[in-house]
Amino acid sequence: MEFEPTAIPDVVLIRPRVLRDARGYFLESWNERRFVEAGLAVRFVQDNHSHSVRHVLRGLHYQRQNAQGKLVRVVAGRILDVAVDLRRSSSSFGRWVALELSADNHLQLWVPPGFAHGILMLSESADVLYKCTDFYAPQFEHTIRWDDPDLAIDWRLPANIEPIVSPKDMQGVSFRAADCYP
Repeated sequence: MEFEPTAIPDVVLIRPRVLRDARGYFLESWNERRFVEAGLAVRFVQDNHSHSVRHVLRGLHYQRQNAQGKLVRVVAGRILDVAVDLRRSSSSFGRWVALELSADNHLQLWVPPGFAHGILMLSESADVLYKCTDFYAPQFEHTIRWDDPDLAIDWRLPANIEPIVSPKDMQGVSFRAADCYP
């Protein structure tokens, strides 16, 4: 596994070693020892699987209490994965990174606690798996609007296409009104 810091160094792109032969491929998607060696000593308590169709946008979600770190990977299709730094004490507060993850490129993204997270489905459908460092706690969940003008996230949506967003996500708050981390 290779661990590559992104433009926000705490968000890490992970390139698993993919072993291919005539039968297909094999990869190791999680190895605690390798993560610890890379400085990512994390403990996962919950695995989630999301299936969505093209142009579904989920997010920007975070839990202020019971903050979740997430290790995200795609097992079918393609997504744009976005992480927004909500840590006021961080030099990258209010900045975001967006990376394409797909079943073909096998890339994974580590989104640490203290970040809002969102995904946009780029393919006809996509299956996303993510490991979480804390349990889902709906009473602590917050949502920032995906189209917040202060964040100005480039979701790479085609012209004249509006994403498919849940009613809950449509009620998200602005970045300026968000309950951020210290």
